[in-house]
Amino acid sequence: MLMPDPKDVRTLLSRYADARLAHEERSTLKSATRLDDVSYTLCVATATTRINDALAAADRILAQSPPPAPSRS
Repeated sequence: MLMPDPKDVRTLLSRYADARLAHEERSTLKSATRLDDVSYTLCVATATTRINDALAAADRILAQSPPPAPSRS
């Protein structure tokens, strides 16, 4: 299995968290679609079929990768 880049996994997890919060705050068709889209993408990236499995796989991927380098400001 190909391993996704940890940077991409972090980005997807951030997008998932944002979409989930937005949907919980105000449930609309647009927020549901956005949440479904990012959930699907996270599942594809982690080779899973359920979001809970994708989140667990993402955690494993990040645990096995070196921490991100600090940004230079």
